[in-house]
Amino acid sequence: MKKILTVLMIALVLFGYSLAVAKQEFVVSVTQIVEHPALDAMRKGVLDRLKEKGLDVKANVHIAQGNQATNVQIISQIMGEQPDLVLAIATPGAQAAAQKIHDRPILFTGVTDPVSAGLVKDLANDNGGNITGMSDFSPMDRHVALIQEIVPDVKTIGVIYNAGEPNSVVLVNKLKEEAAKAGLAVEEATIANSSGVYQAAKSLVGRCQAVYVPTDNTVVSALESAVKVCKQSQLPLIAADVDSVTRGAVAAVAVDYYKMGLQTGDMAYRILAEGVNPGSMPIEFLNDLNLHVNKQAAADMGVNLPEATIKRATKIIE
Repeated sequence: MKKILTVLMIALVLFGYSLAVAKQEFVVSVTQIVEHPALDAMRKGVLDRLKEKGLDVKANVHIAQGNQATNVQIISQIMGEQPDLVLAIATPGAQAAAQKIHDRPILFTGVTDPVSAGLVKDLANDNGGNITGMSDFSPMDRHVALIQEIVPDVKTIGVIYNAGEPNSVVLVNKLKEEAAKAGLAVEEATIANSSGVYQAAKSLVGRCQAVYVPTDNTVVSALESAVKVCKQSQLPLIAADVDSVTRGAVAAVAVDYYKMGLQTGDMAYRILAEGVNPGSMPIEFLNDLNLHVNKQAAADMGVNLPEATIKRATKIIE
């Protein structure tokens, strides 16, 4: 009889806890460096997953519009909101949050290299801190292979990136490493803000046979400027995120950022509803890669997509 009563009491406690969680409103403060489809998809994925799991969430969304000073100011606003969770989308917001917020959980997503960015000591992340999250480190070997597949005569890859974004520097170094293995050279065009994307793309004309855009928030926010130059110059543009293919890149093999948001949402649920300490949660990755191709963009940029590439694609834009 005692065992039955004990089981019933535990069940009632758990039931009461689940009701409390369902009724409680959680405040999630979001810091996002800039608006573009990949980052927006991650944010939507997180909030959709929390809603799907039955949590009542008030989301305070802050966008820095690519401005580093605003990025830092947002953190002061968030501290005043006293949220239950800080959601940092992309490296700049995560770094600013980690520097100032130490008394509440921080969850990042879309960060290329959280160790090099100074967010965590290692990927195991078992030091009891207040931060964890997901990495979207690009499979650079596959990106280089895709460029070679689409542009067989490529000898030099042009890359546009913001040298002020730590994640972009890591990616470009990895690009150089993988390109060298394939016997290819890399020409760089750096920018400081989105207004410089057009001129950066123009500077690569005649210096390369293909242009590559990594998961650089500044460049991706102004991708259409690079697309315009590449169309005019018959220079194929390959991207590191699939959302850029819809916007005019020829192709990309990358993670699905909405799915990454959903998985980040699962992590957020464990922190909010189950009380798991972020400092005991290892850094997670999404290994489910998608290949998107844009036939019209390929035609506009003077390349014929190989049939093998089209057949492998998970999404084809005509």
